[in-house]
Amino acid sequence: MKKLMIAVVAAVALSGCAQQTFKVNNGIVEKPTQETRHSFFVNGIGQSKTIDAAQVCGGADKVVRTEVQEAGTDVLFRIITLGIYTPREARVYCAK
Repeated sequence: MKKLMIAVVAAVALSGCAQQTFKVNNGIVEKPTQETRHSFFVNGIGQSKTIDAAQVCGGADKVVRTEVQEAGTDVLFRIITLGIYTPREARVYCAK
């Protein structure tokens, strides 16, 4: 029974992920123009990272959407390091 509980907890922890998407303009773009990985420490308390999407796309009118994602492997790193290291990935999608 103890092994089953450990397996269930591990499966839930490894399958968790989070993604925030911000749609700025209408449009369909499948590949991101820029992908950036950010490293946060101590669960990111008091830390922030900024990407100027308008500068990446060459103007605010060309920004279609932005995303921030914490994948399953990022959650694993956060769990293993007890929140000391928390990676996340940011993407910017631009209209052509």
